[in-house]
Amino acid sequence: MLDWLWSRHKNGVKKAIMKITATKNAITPNKPVSLFLFAAVLLAATTFAVAAPKSKTPAIPAFPGTLVNARYVYVTSYDGDQFDPNLLSSDREAIGAVQDAIQKWGKFTLVYQYHQADIVLMVMSRPSEDVLAVYDAHGWPGNQYQWRMMGRSGLQTGETPLFSNLQKAFDQATTK
Repeated sequence: MLDWLWSRHKNGVKKAIMKITATKNAITPNKPVSLFLFAAVLLAATTFAVAAPKSKTPAIPAFPGTLVNARYVYVTSYDGDQFDPNLLSSDREAIGAVQDAIQKWGKFTLVYQYHQADIVLMVMSRPSEDVLAVYDAHGWPGNQYQWRMMGRSGLQTGETPLFSNLQKAFDQATTK
């Protein structure tokens, strides 16, 4: 008889505990689950904000005002001038492409010795990236570049988008 009473009491306690737990869960939300859901929504929102598409056009840096009065320009490569026999052919072609673009533009006069120049344009053409940098010829080669842009296929013969960006920057600096 005592066993029967004990089993009945044990079943009653289990039912009571289950009833209280069910009622409690129905009234108050489960805090760990709600915090997890909040964190997941917040993470998704920041991921989509960071992954938003960016502008394809690179920002063109401002051309230095101290060089807008320059007239004579010397074009070379970081690895040597265009007559250096050890110069990579891609750099030699980039020098020629920039010199052609300068002559078509007509704002500068090309010189073939750096001590005659007001500005030195240095180029580098690699399969991964091209570089066009502007240096003040006074103090070159020891001084820091004044303007620089980098980009893939930016100094190819016939099409020189890096030099076109230089033209835009120069024109903006002279119209201020």
